[in-house]
Amino acid sequence: MSRIQKERDRLLSTTARYVGLTATATTLLCLSIPGAMPLPLYLASVVLLAGLAYGQLRLGSLHPGIWVVTIVAAGVALVLMQVLPDVPLNPAALSAVGMLAGGAVASTSIVLVTTPRRVTALIVSFCITFSAAAAALLMTGSRLAEPLALTLAGWCALTITGVWLSRTVPRTLKRITTMSRAYRVERHASETEARRRQGARLLHDTVLATLTLLAHSGVGVSVSALTEQAAEDAALLRQLRLGFNPDPTASGDYKLKPVEESTLGNTLESVKQRFKRMGLEVNWHGTGQVLLPSEVLDSFLLALAECLENVRRHSGVSEAHVTITDDETTVRAMVTDSGKGFDVASIEEGRLGFTESIVARLRDVGGNARLFSSPGSGTTVVLEVPK
Repeated sequence: MSRIQKERDRLLSTTARYVGLTATATTLLCLSIPGAMPLPLYLASVVLLAGLAYGQLRLGSLHPGIWVVTIVAAGVALVLMQVLPDVPLNPAALSAVGMLAGGAVASTSIVLVTTPRRVTALIVSFCITFSAAAAALLMTGSRLAEPLALTLAGWCALTITGVWLSRTVPRTLKRITTMSRAYRVERHASETEARRRQGARLLHDTVLATLTLLAHSGVGVSVSALTEQAAEDAALLRQLRLGFNPDPTASGDYKLKPVEESTLGNTLESVKQRFKRMGLEVNWHGTGQVLLPSEVLDSFLLALAECLENVRRHSGVSEAHVTITDDETTVRAMVTDSGKGFDVASIEEGRLGFTESIVARLRDVGGNARLFSSPGSGTTVVLEVPK
């Protein structure tokens, strides 16, 4: 038996149990009214009602057919017991007959609508119960209309209830199963998409790391530089945790407000510290403080930083010298290293060891760049910008 059928039968048996027990309790109340029936018959009726209630409690067992027979037999016996006084039934007894035949016994119709075999048992049970009620009323000369109408209405209503529940429950459970299946498919799709995104992110990071390694010609940042940078970051985080508020106006080359002119000395020191962390020792010579317009300073520093980066990557040495000189019209920076050098004639015109865009930007502000080098004798680059 499938899970849907088990859930359907469980609901039908539970409904039949509660309806039948309610009708049985109502019948007991009707028979307990003084004068409803003689005391010996009342006591016998209580015993039969107890057996009827026990059968209703066991409707949810694995073999409900036995308990359906028990309920029908006990109910018919109770109805026929009303014949024994051989007097017309009073209103309390009439109500008890109607409640027995149309409620307590009719509750079995809820569980007898699921298969053709059970439907046959339902029809037989109805015929036996209805015939017993009609025979009891005729033999005692009691009114027939109300008890028989209640019996017929009870069987019809409870049968319709059983049919409705038996068809509604499977449909509902199938919809729930469909929704669960759709949810599992959606979750599987989400997990697949998450794995795909994770794989794409891993591939992106791998490609980016490879390109970074190629861009640096295999020369990465030294362990000591990374250690020093980590120590500086840890000190800054410790200060922030203790409530220190950094002031960008007094931190290196950070500026809160744009200015027309900037001092070259402060920015050169920041460039020096940055390359020192990357493993290149930069020695500064010449003028310590030079005032330049901001756009000229930006172009000058970009070209200077690119020259130092070329020394770090290609010269094969870990030390460079930068000499800053100025006159009334021009500021010059001479970047010198004692590395392996190269043949200037083998370099295409316009490519002085750094990108053409920076050279173009340097020339946009009226500057110039010159390169001197020979194999085994190091390299010198001269950068010039106007004041």
